[in-house]
Amino acid sequence: MRESWRWFGPNDPVTISDIRQTGATDVVSALHGIPTGEIWPIEAIRTHQRFIESSEPGAASLAWTVVESIPVHEDIKLARHGYETYVDNWIASMENLAACGIKTICYNFMPVIDWTRTDLKFQLPSGAYSLRFDQHKFAAFDLYILQRANAQKEYSEEEILEAKNAFELMPEAERQQLTNNIIAGLPGKMTEAYGLEDFRAMLANYSQTTAGILRIRLISFLSKVLPRAEVLGVKLAIHPDDPPRDMLGLPRIICTASDLELLFSALPSPSNGMTLCVGTYGSRPDNDLPEMARRFGPRIHFSHLRGVCLDPKEPRSFYEASHLDSDVDMVGIINELLNEEQRRRQNGSEEAEIFIRPDHGHQMMDDINKTVNPGYSGIGRLKGLAEVRGVIRALSAQNRKKLQ
Repeated sequence: MRESWRWFGPNDPVTISDIRQTGATDVVSALHGIPTGEIWPIEAIRTHQRFIESSEPGAASLAWTVVESIPVHEDIKLARHGYETYVDNWIASMENLAACGIKTICYNFMPVIDWTRTDLKFQLPSGAYSLRFDQHKFAAFDLYILQRANAQKEYSEEEILEAKNAFELMPEAERQQLTNNIIAGLPGKMTEAYGLEDFRAMLANYSQTTAGILRIRLISFLSKVLPRAEVLGVKLAIHPDDPPRDMLGLPRIICTASDLELLFSALPSPSNGMTLCVGTYGSRPDNDLPEMARRFGPRIHFSHLRGVCLDPKEPRSFYEASHLDSDVDMVGIINELLNEEQRRRQNGSEEAEIFIRPDHGHQMMDDINKTVNPGYSGIGRLKGLAEVRGVIRALSAQNRKKLQ
């Protein structure tokens, strides 16, 4: 497997030198400073690439090989008049990346909000801190802070009472932090930051958009992008909606194996693939991750390896666990990814290896008192990468013995 590390650019507290020390060989990055919908200029791509790949003589080399992400403009998701310009711009950015040798692109199709958590410093028994999604707090935001129109129709009486209790127990500072976490966006977000009024207006734009309509728009977007991607040899890897279920009245369409089957059946292009985000898919109890890795193996171009633990009393709530100590069978998933790589080699593929990266490490040790991007501190991800690397080495050695 190709070990990669996400880097948010020159302002990332984790430096390129730090990444080199992890043993990762590949960098996952993006041009975060370019407004959504604009073309990524080839010179800007090359400048970013040089920053990542330049090194002193004798230093370990790094390569920018995965983009996460080129954001998809909201006008495309809403099929607004003139949205075709933004599709053309997305294709142009893809072409410029391919010209620089960067040919794996992770992207998502989540409307309005990107990945969402309610707590950025949830303390674990170890003393380290994790990211958490608390369904009661999220409902409290929806019902009593955002006060979304008709939101109460989407909750049971018990859920409304639990949300009210959660809201009343929050001091004002916590209410503000919760609001910021949800509408201002988290690291790597591919959507805008909003004020409450603008956020309500954006949600209202989707009031008549069903999951079926949004899926048609995704397929329409990809039907324009994929032919060019095939010519360029680019692999598109759609990221699941996070958390993987409808939220705030917004439809979510990449949440389950069935959703993926619909997408790949509609557009069987070899460039139409997926990011197997273990933590996101694993935050739904009905997703069998080893089975998904086996079933969609040929479509997996990229994988985020992290695990979550679900709240047994409210399975929509979860926290980000250690990479090997969660509710998902990480060892089984990695074994399926290794099996897929072996299958590709047997079929003569020159690109058998799957890009992986440790995702959402704990804030721990010396990083606790540092300014970090939530979920993307250095030490926690290094711990996760070391654990995953150990599993890969052990399973690879075991598989080699079987073949002897």
